Amino acid sequence: MIKDVLKDAEERMKGALSVLEDDLIGMRTGRASTGLVEKLNVEYYGTDTPLFQLATISVPEPQLIAIRPFDKTSLKTIEKAIQASDLGLTPNNDGTVIRLNIPPLTQERRRDLQKMVSRRVEEARVAVRNIRRSAIDDLREFEREKMISEDDGKRGQDDVQKLTDRYIEKVEEAGKRKEAEIMEV
Repeated sequence: MIKDVLKDAEERMKGALSVLEDDLIGMRTGRASTGLVEKLNVEYYGTDTPLFQLATISVPEPQLIAIRPFDKTSLKTIEKAIQASDLGLTPNNDGTVIRLNIPPLTQERRRDLQKMVSRRVEEARVAVRNIRRSAIDDLREFEREKMISEDDGKRGQDDVQKLTDRYIEKVEEAGKRKEAEIMEV
């Protein structure tokens, strides 16, 4: 029973960490990354479709993203989706490839991005702590219903805390990596 609670808590903490990492990948830094645009939704024949399903996305140069649609007729809709997004990038279309030049970040924009990273990291920390609280509540409930002993409950809570500490550390590391990437000139 305790193992099930721990396993469930760990799965949920992994999920919180992967959501954070996906969020951070989509954040713009001074360097081009396919993660900026691959999850961008494009309306394709009436359906919102992620860009990576409609085109080959590559980074031929450190400051350039190239998007080559599988279907040439989707060029205009991809271009519109990029312009409508909050990326702040202007697509250049030559009829077969859309090129996105990634301008260097200003110091002010870097600070704003750092604040955004801090906010996302804090949200992930809160999510991990909420999972911990839920797991500890489950263990206390098992104790109350005499399904586990008090000692087992205490050991289980200690294990949940160790798991929480490990995932909080991973969240912190992900945030620090992204902040370093943002501040890199």
